[in-house]
Amino acid sequence: QVQVVESGGGLVRAGGSLRLSCAASGSIFDYVMAWWRQAPGKQREEVASIRTLGTTEYADSVKGRFTISRDNAKNMVYLQMVNLKPDDTAVYYCAAHRGPNNYWGKGTSVTVSS
Repeated sequence: QVQVVESGGGLVRAGGSLRLSCAASGSIFDYVMAWWRQAPGKQREEVASIRTLGTTEYADSVKGRFTISRDNAKNMVYLQMVNLKPDDTAVYYCAAHRGPNNYWGKGTSVTVSS
């Protein structure tokens, strides 16, 4: 089992950038790590994921603007977000996936003003 804690959210103007961090309590080397988000009134959606060997996937809405990365030595996952848009406003969650097990953080809020 692993616990994850997100940080780095905040208020930013449209066009700005933020870097989210996810700190895990244990080794993440064999976990698929992902960032999800949930906007008010909407379902939670996967934004980006990164597999153990570094293969990444992104939601179409963030391709070219968001970059997910991981540092297995530090048990850290990051989400670099640039050219933010008001539609990116949401609570962002870090998740660790391994087989049937999913571990979630409590989220960090990102608000993008127009």
